Amino acid sequence: MKLTETTADTQGKIVRVDGDDHFMNRITSIGMTEGTHFQTVRNDKNMPVLIYLRETLISLNRADAARIEVDAR
Repeated sequence: MKLTETTADTQGKIVRVDGDDHFMNRITSIGMTEGTHFQTVRNDKNMPVLIYLRETLISLNRADAARIEVDAR
């Protein structure tokens, strides 16, 4: 499932990140790598996705969040 499909309080881990070199450099520099555990804090339509990852609250625009595949529980 994509990160944009998760709901608030969903926990899981990042399975795959797709994108060009610029996107991959940006996303990995903030610690979003395969195998990293996360919790979705907020995911409202037409708003950025808020996730808690590596003791940091991160806001991702929806286009970037759609490139991230997760295994959610």
